[in-house]
Amino acid sequence: MENVSKIWLGPLPEDSPYVKPFRLYYVQNGVEKNWDLLKVHDSVAIILYNTSRQKLVLVRQFRPAVYHGIISSAQGSFDKVDLKEYPPAIGVTLELCAGIVDKSKSWVEIAREEVVEECGYDVPVERIEEVMVYRSGVGSSGAKQIMYYCEVTDADKATSGGGVEDEIIEVVELSLEEAKRMIQQGAVNNSPPSCLMGLMWFFANRAPCASA
Repeated sequence: MENVSKIWLGPLPEDSPYVKPFRLYYVQNGVEKNWDLLKVHDSVAIILYNTSRQKLVLVRQFRPAVYHGIISSAQGSFDKVDLKEYPPAIGVTLELCAGIVDKSKSWVEIAREEVVEECGYDVPVERIEEVMVYRSGVGSSGAKQIMYYCEVTDADKATSGGGVEDEIIEVVELSLEEAKRMIQQGAVNNSPPSCLMGLMWFFANRAPCASA
């Protein structure tokens, strides 16, 4: 996963299927204003809990945006990146199983597919519960994300997971104590807010009483 041997920046192609930058103009209280935005796909995120072993199931992967953000904050630019000084491991995140909405299917069906592809659990949509709907990237994209919750067992394991095509995703199981440490005051994570929010929701609403 951290086997990144070369990294550099380039211009964004106009035909990018994932990100489209533009400027929005509007008049507010009689004053013309503008805001630079990104059009991105809406998405789903799934809180997975394996009841057979009482473990939360997350995914680990290298995120170029996180790597870029860490280095840009540290040295003010992304020029001449030294991979020894800044090993790719610093850009690896721990996240909920998630995926973009780019198919003509229901959102819950897309969530079910992500659970199979990324984590290897094959469950019917009836076992996937909607938790909440919210907006991510409110300063840049305002994209919609729906969070789901799903309980799985060892019997539901159909594959090893790990993503599809050229995705490199590692399935990670966390004990409840390990997950709690991620949301304690003062914790430092590479995880996105949706993951941390999902963990907090789990402990507030679904965690076994003996471990909550």
